[in-house]
Amino acid sequence: MPCGGKFLWITTGKERNLWNCRRRKKGKSTLKNNGILPDTCAWIDYFRPGVAPLGQALDKALSAEIVYVCGPVLYELVQGAKSKKEQSMLINALGALPYLEINESLWIKAGQMSSALRQKGETIPFSDILIAVLALEHNLAVLTIDDHFRDIPDLTLHPIPGG
Repeated sequence: MPCGGKFLWITTGKERNLWNCRRRKKGKSTLKNNGILPDTCAWIDYFRPGVAPLGQALDKALSAEIVYVCGPVLYELVQGAKSKKEQSMLINALGALPYLEINESLWIKAGQMSSALRQKGETIPFSDILIAVLALEHNLAVLTIDDHFRDIPDLTLHPIPGG
């Protein structure tokens, strides 16, 4: 899967590299069982100054070219950007990664998952339900520190070194 070249991301004086591949066809998962779908918190740690275990895990996964992105994460990152310029940089950087679409059957699965969890007394944010459904559908692990992902049956969480 090597694509050549790197996307240079500059934030708060730090340089971050995102592999620069043309986006694969939407909805097509070509990864083996080692792919990951980072939650928004992983991206925030990745772009934040300093060294955090979650950001390091994402950096390693990006180097291995096993990272996917999805709409809920893209939405949360863009809406949290501090300026139009930062929004554009985020959109461009994440646009280099394979993007997972949510089709009608996945919307139904998301609703069913949320309903089943609520019947057990567990309420998980809408965006995290969507991330979980996409990860399950494409056999990806979720990279996150949010504990409520542990309540989702059959979902694999990507290990965080030292975490």
